[in-house]
Amino acid sequence: MKKLSMHVGLDVHKDSIEISTAEQGREGEVRRFGQVGGDLTALDKAVHKLHSAGRKLQFVYEAGPCGYTIYRHLTGKGFDCKVVAPSLTPRKPGDQVKTDRRDANTLTRLDRAGELTYIHVPSPEDEAMRDLVRAREDAKRAETRARQQLLALLLRNGITYAGKTAWTPAHERWIARLKLPLSAQQIAFQEYVQAITEAAERVERVTQQIQELLPQWKWAPVVDALQALRGVALLTAVITVSEIGDISRFGSPRQLMSYLGLTPSEHSSGPRRRVGEITKAGNSHVRRVLVESAWARRSSSTCHAHSSEAIGEADEEGARN
Repeated sequence: MKKLSMHVGLDVHKDSIEISTAEQGREGEVRRFGQVGGDLTALDKAVHKLHSAGRKLQFVYEAGPCGYTIYRHLTGKGFDCKVVAPSLTPRKPGDQVKTDRRDANTLTRLDRAGELTYIHVPSPEDEAMRDLVRAREDAKRAETRARQQLLALLLRNGITYAGKTAWTPAHERWIARLKLPLSAQQIAFQEYVQAITEAAERVERVTQQIQELLPQWKWAPVVDALQALRGVALLTAVITVSEIGDISRFGSPRQLMSYLGLTPSEHSSGPRRRVGEITKAGNSHVRRVLVESAWARRSSSTCHAHSSEAIGEADEEGARN
């Protein structure tokens, strides 16, 4: 005899998990099971009570700051568990009431109706590489912010660089020679310089770790293959692969572009069709590096074209002479 399915919605937080249930194929209301602690031991006790009813359990919860620990724990025990994208969960217009109970009930009801969009959960190894890559991005962002703060301090005190480009070796030598008139300002200046130095060392340190761990990663051949494309360097390839994972999970290029937020927006009505900028509704990490790679590819192509034109003109001039 085939077991009846029961949909179990989890509203997951750090210290608590709200649980709701709904039986498959019935029009009955979604029922509140209760609230348990946020640890796996408390969740296992609730799962044991639900499983003892003889139902096939199908769990669902929204992706959030708690990560995929619950997903891996439940699937490791043989249960069906899905993780959904919060931004793609249908919401009623004008619904201004949000509680843990209502969120769990909504997840359960929508999952039973088949109206949820599930996300791809990376393997622990892939997620670990992605965490390392994002740590480098955070370090680079901290370095950029420290540089901006230093330049803002100098600008407030009327000190500007006469050169064209900042943060070149010449600009850094100019900063090293600076001396502010007041001791308090000099201390603030030195603190910003030290913050920049520490951030740069952190970026270099994490970059080196990525290079050392990359050969052990199963996607290393894909990273090497992507670097054959003009404009794609090591870090761009690593970020792209670590964020996307197995690209074969996308059924078409359109799905991949939608995941990256690179599809154009559209506002059309009747005979009027208006296509706008890209939606930017997907993975921002990959989209950023791909846009930068496209600009690098375009710049290199422009330089190559200019060089070819110059060589062609020189050849023509030599032939005439």
